[in-house]
Amino acid sequence: MQRWRGIEAAPSGWGRSVVTIGVFDGVHRGHQQTIGHAVERAKELNLPSVVLTFDPHPSEVVRPGTHPAVLTPPLRKAELVEDLGVDVLCVQPFTLDFSRLSADQFVHDLLVEHLHTALVVVGENFRFGHRAAGDVTLLEKLGRTFGFQVEPAPLVTSDGVIFSSTYVRSCVDAGDVETAKQVLGRPHRIEGVVVRGDQRGRQLGFPTANLMTARYTAIPGDGVYAAWLIRGSQKLPAAVSIGTNPTFSGTERRVEAYVLDFDEDLYGERLALEFAAHLRPTLKFDGIDALVNAITDDVAQTRAVLGVGDPA
Repeated sequence: MQRWRGIEAAPSGWGRSVVTIGVFDGVHRGHQQTIGHAVERAKELNLPSVVLTFDPHPSEVVRPGTHPAVLTPPLRKAELVEDLGVDVLCVQPFTLDFSRLSADQFVHDLLVEHLHTALVVVGENFRFGHRAAGDVTLLEKLGRTFGFQVEPAPLVTSDGVIFSSTYVRSCVDAGDVETAKQVLGRPHRIEGVVVRGDQRGRQLGFPTANLMTARYTAIPGDGVYAAWLIRGSQKLPAAVSIGTNPTFSGTERRVEAYVLDFDEDLYGERLALEFAAHLRPTLKFDGIDALVNAITDDVAQTRAVLGVGDPA
């Protein structure tokens, strides 16, 4: 898959293409359907497929301070898009000037002049242009003017709930990683670098990897989770605590993973966590013994959820 930074990166002599447009944070099942349809139609037309997305998130540019939690950082999003068979991922810098493009200018400058669009596939609720003035009806009208087709993709729903990035974020924030998994089509994942913490876990017999994540990361709500820790090609079972460590009157919110049956040093490594299930809320215990007993139970539940037996 080719990766372009901005539409100006389109090579000279670029021919016609099939384009789908969106932020696509999370690349959830609704996104997968839209992108998959674009890829399928591109193959039928013998044209390259292009995913046009934006960075940073438009909300932060249009309304500073409203950046939503990020489900998939740029590199992860690119990996997921590539897995869907896309030929080109074009990441358009979203600036204040860009946000002021009218709907007509957006279509002319991006879709017609640079991407030479033959067909656009977008979700039926797609909006574009300054103040989101453009919709699918206007896009179809402009398509007739500029000579491209538009195929709206139906929204994916379950029990009346529309699959959207906003919905996934709300599930993750509530700690409902099971529902988030259903909408994403895979476990919710966060990434970060292991940094030194208070070393309390090691004293308790449960040494943890303290994960420092990027700004805006969609971290699940406070609680204890069964998860998989991804270390290169390794997939290791882990019991993960998210919260402020109230038993020790902590104030800093942390993501701490106890990796089962593992004793290697992870400091400084970049790792990922994929959440399988929420086990319990974060609690304040009366003493060390009660905390250790709870962690022991958390580990047993993690083994059961992940299907990992006791070490031999």
